[in-house]
Amino acid sequence: MSEFKELIKSFSKSREYVRDFFVYGFKTREEFTGWSGRTYDNERRRLESWLSGHVRQDYGGKGKNIYLSIDSNLSDTNPLYRVWKAKSFTDNDIMLHFYILDYLNHSGKQSADEITDGILSEYDKMFDVQMVRRKCNKYTDADILLKEKSGKEVLYRLAPSFQKNLLSYPGLKHALKLYQLSSPLGIIGNTIMDNASLKNNIFRIKHSFFVHTLEDEILLSLLSAMHDHKAVFLRIKSTKSENFRETEGVPLKIFISTRTGRRFLCLYLPRSRRFASARLDAIKEVKLKEPFSDYSKVKEKLEKNKDLVWGVSFQNCGHRHLERVKLTLHIDENSEGFILNRLKREGRGGTINRIAPDTFTYETQVFDANEMLPWIRTFTGRILAIESDCQKLARFLERDFPAMYRMYFKESADLPYKE
Repeated sequence: MSEFKELIKSFSKSREYVRDFFVYGFKTREEFTGWSGRTYDNERRRLESWLSGHVRQDYGGKGKNIYLSIDSNLSDTNPLYRVWKAKSFTDNDIMLHFYILDYLNHSGKQSADEITDGILSEYDKMFDVQMVRRKCNKYTDADILLKEKSGKEVLYRLAPSFQKNLLSYPGLKHALKLYQLSSPLGIIGNTIMDNASLKNNIFRIKHSFFVHTLEDEILLSLLSAMHDHKAVFLRIKSTKSENFRETEGVPLKIFISTRTGRRFLCLYLPRSRRFASARLDAIKEVKLKEPFSDYSKVKEKLEKNKDLVWGVSFQNCGHRHLERVKLTLHIDENSEGFILNRLKREGRGGTINRIAPDTFTYETQVFDANEMLPWIRTFTGRILAIESDCQKLARFLERDFPAMYRMYFKESADLPYKE
């Protein structure tokens, strides 16, 4: 039986456990059916080690459940960044890391052969020259080392310390402190702060979705594909079951819900010649494919059509091109001007007309009117009529309002209008 190890080789399994503990927090050991009980125990122990100050326990009817309690209002950084810093490594890997940096620190420009010989003479450790060269090239890509050609040789040297940039530009420290809290891929800023021994003593974010960092590896691959105009292969897990589906498409944009904070990938599907979307937290694997020749053309088409997308859906159940929605609302003109302002602010270009004193209509056309339902519900108490091509939306008054009436009044109470 293998012993428990805090560090991990693969992030994917730990990602799912951390998300379940953080987002849901109500599952017991027996309800984690995807892996064995021993796997659950190991992941729980890792979680308690990485995030010890945020792990809580609760006892319910089904037993003990573990959950994470993190208040973004009080946090100077995202505690979930610690999960990214738990990557395992071999003894040779970590030793070679420090040997190369220490040797170049006092030796100046050196070739891979000279670095290998220098490590042997100074530290009495022998490494294969190809391993040293691969490591140096990897560090060059990461801007840890710089390389230049001298005749037929490639010479490596240490890159300037980031500390010098922080000293040269004092405001950069504050920019880092804000970036690591508020921006996608904030782990980059947090890592730089760790290396420079910086602490965030200025900024706090009221509504920060810390769990998004668990998707940063996926997001980085998608952003790289967008930058290079490449198609991608995606492996996506259903949010309602354990089933997976695979698809190929061209990533174009990341949509972020201002209401729920969820992030969605908008992509073009060449085979069906349409746009689609996928939740970022449902994407489990991304593989970059060849460049897509018509990338600029489909990106321009998306920009023309995105104003007709209420949420993230580009099609409706009736397969109509667009669905019309018309709301008739009672709004007190003397005391509820803020409701009119909200309609203008959140209505996304819809038309607002005053048809009678204290009575207004709001009308728009979208690809999928069903996505408007949560927003429309927020006007409950002011809705006089709903007209729409979308049948589900048209049944809103017939189904939801009577149910709500019974919930707040007696079940046998007479409805104020006929069902």
